[in-house]
Amino acid sequence: MSGGQTDILTVALCSARDELRQVLEVARRKFEVGLPIAITFVDCFGYVAKVDGVSMQPSLNPDNSGTSDFVFLNRWSSRSFSYQRGDMVSLVSPKDPSQKIIKRLIALEGDTIRTIGYKNRYIRIPAGHCWVEGDHTGHSLDSNFFGPVAVGLITAKASQIVWPPTRWRQLESVLPENRLPLNLRGVTSKRDVTEDLDVMDLDD
Repeated sequence: MSGGQTDILTVALCSARDELRQVLEVARRKFEVGLPIAITFVDCFGYVAKVDGVSMQPSLNPDNSGTSDFVFLNRWSSRSFSYQRGDMVSLVSPKDPSQKIIKRLIALEGDTIRTIGYKNRYIRIPAGHCWVEGDHTGHSLDSNFFGPVAVGLITAKASQIVWPPTRWRQLESVLPENRLPLNLRGVTSKRDVTEDLDVMDLDD
């Protein structure tokens, strides 16, 4: 009886090992098929990322509870270069290429912007560049610190808050009235700016 039980156990173990091998083989094949699809999705369409910090308050992480917003980053916008002023975008930090940051797109090439604490009070955005800022003025390292940003550093557009559930929403393109580029306010010349504000100092 004892030998019979051992034989049955041995057969059962062998059968279990065979089934496990089959399961692992199926999983491996699915992984090999699924991985390229996942990579393609992330590369072409987008992915979810956690937002740390307070620079985009109150739009993101509106309180200091320690709970972070998770946003969907739409990479299709970066592939088609379809951005507009007011969009919230992720980009490679001009100061630390190992980091990605999230800011609001304030001005595009050719726009003239009044800066906040930058070395030039007014600046015209050069070709191939843009101006980005955090919504939480004074608590953000942005273009007012590092200047115009090459549009090639933009990696995606933040389109939705997906977590936590109480924060689910679309992220609209919003440009604060006081951050509107001067050329969109009808201020088109150095004389206009001199009369309306201060002497214009363009950095082309």
